Amino acid sequence: MPPTATLDANMTELIYPLLGGVLTALVAGPLGSLLLWRRMAYFGDSLAHASLFGVALALMFDLPMGALVVVVCMGAALLLSRLMRDSEHGVDTWLTIMAYAGMSLALLMTASHDEHGGHALEDYLFGNLLNLSSSTIVWMCLGLVVVALLLWRHWTGLVAAAIHEETAAVDGWPVHWLRPLLLLLLAAVVAAGAKVMGVLLISALMVIPAAAARYLARSPAQMARRASVIAVVCMSAAVLVGQPLHLPIAALVVLFALSFLLMSWLLHRWRRQRLDFTSVR
Repeated sequence: MPPTATLDANMTELIYPLLGGVLTALVAGPLGSLLLWRRMAYFGDSLAHASLFGVALALMFDLPMGALVVVVCMGAALLLSRLMRDSEHGVDTWLTIMAYAGMSLALLMTASHDEHGGHALEDYLFGNLLNLSSSTIVWMCLGLVVVALLLWRHWTGLVAAAIHEETAAVDGWPVHWLRPLLLLLLAAVVAAGAKVMGVLLISALMVIPAAAARYLARSPAQMARRASVIAVVCMSAAVLVGQPLHLPIAALVVLFALSFLLMSWLLHRWRRQRLDFTSVR
């Protein structure tokens, strides 16, 4: 193979994972911030595990896997939005039930399938970022751009409802549809990120950078922006390190994000101690 062809192939292997990962990370920052403000950090895991049911359905009926994963995620988000109004159980109860139900159904349905089914399920469990195709990148880009536009359009209302829903309702925000809107946006990112991070780790891409950004931000908008920056840096570093060394990229993303969280926490503590020392003097 000519050297130029080899170089082009290597660049493609690097650019597609980098582009897909960065697109997902950009949107994951503000959504992760909204999850933390609502104290629903486990929501991403629940949706991700439920999405495996879409993988199993696609395998059984030979249907487009990506489309079915999106449909199942959206349906699970709407169902959770309805169940969260039930006063008999807390949000964490319904999230746990949804996660285990989706994963159990997927495992049972793929157990009777051939070995290809197990391989496809493994791709969604652990991610398959290096196998993203140009068509997948295009659909991911379109979907994530729509999510970003909706976030930008309704950001103030979503933040108000996330911080205190009752107060937001008194202030005139339509919280009755802002909650399902948020869950649908999360479902879209989970469906897109399942092939990037895998369903076991996609929630970490939303939660850990947002948790790190909380120590560095003084406003909701600043926290969302810094969470996106941290997520993009972690994703880029993981792809650039993991691709040539053949290391699991999703795991590297989580470890880089944890490093940011530790540094942010230490910086926050140092600032507080310095402020306390100054006030004592």
